[in-house]
Amino acid sequence: MRISVVAVGTRMPAWVTHGIDEYSKRMPRELKLLWREIPLARRAKDTAGDQACAAEGDQILKVIPPAERVIALDVGGKRMSTAQLAEQLTVWQRSGDNYSVVIGGPDGLSSSCLARADQCWSLSDLTLPHPLVRVLLIEQLYRAWTITVNHPYHRA
Repeated sequence: MRISVVAVGTRMPAWVTHGIDEYSKRMPRELKLLWREIPLARRAKDTAGDQACAAEGDQILKVIPPAERVIALDVGGKRMSTAQLAEQLTVWQRSGDNYSVVIGGPDGLSSSCLARADQCWSLSDLTLPHPLVRVLLIEQLYRAWTITVNHPYHRA
């Protein structure tokens, strides 16, 4: 199984890169993570946010293979506990499918990305900065995996 994280934005701060690298090292071989970055669409004073969001959405959809399952991170999505994510991760692993987890830009995800999603997941009701979402996502995927293999990292 492979999970691709498709995220809008490039040139992340060093702490984001270090966090992703640290958890990537901890991930097992059977749960590969592939990171794909999509550049932010140009935003000018006369450009509406929905235009930039739509342009980013088009770029996101171009890098997702047609057979891949898509999980969109969206504030309106389903909230899960870490234990529920561990159960979901087990389902994903047993399915034999590959998955793309999509992180939008400053204006969120386009309607076309949300329509393409098989699932929508909300990390929090809070507004989170997109660089932090990357680190939070990989840490939660690692934590969920540790639950599935009874590793002592997670303490309920």
